[in-house]
Amino acid sequence: MLLVLVFGNQAFTEWVVRHTDGHTVWGWFLRILSWPAWAFGPTDSSSGAMRNLLAQDLRAILLVVFVALVLGISAKSATGGGAFVLGWASLIFGSALAAFLTTFIAAGTSWLDAFGAAAAGSAYGLFVGWIVGAGVAAGRGGS
Repeated sequence: MLLVLVFGNQAFTEWVVRHTDGHTVWGWFLRILSWPAWAFGPTDSSSGAMRNLLAQDLRAILLVVFVALVLGISAKSATGGGAFVLGWASLIFGSALAAFLTTFIAAGTSWLDAFGAAAAGSAYGLFVGWIVGAGVAAGRGGS
């Protein structure tokens, strides 16, 4: 949840777009890190802006819910390296599923858009999930 709150907020995501270059490793990673973007209001006045905002905000919420569900169901049985992999995989699956489902809320979407969104979500999970994996492993190591 902290990753979504800290790196997905509107101020951070706008800063990343304005101040980083997506063609550098650091800029690319910061853009991946800000993928579960959420906002309080639409950034433009185009048609469908509210639907897009709803889809974006719901995606961030569902990401947290899906990861919590996976970890809540299976984290007790994982220890050590298994807990690390479980935390990492939960973010990959949770972000892909959240992106896939919420794509259909946004204006003018198709199945191809949903598959592309799921791919972007799984990329977020792949490159950021190690942070969740480390947290889960550290939490299981202390209990």
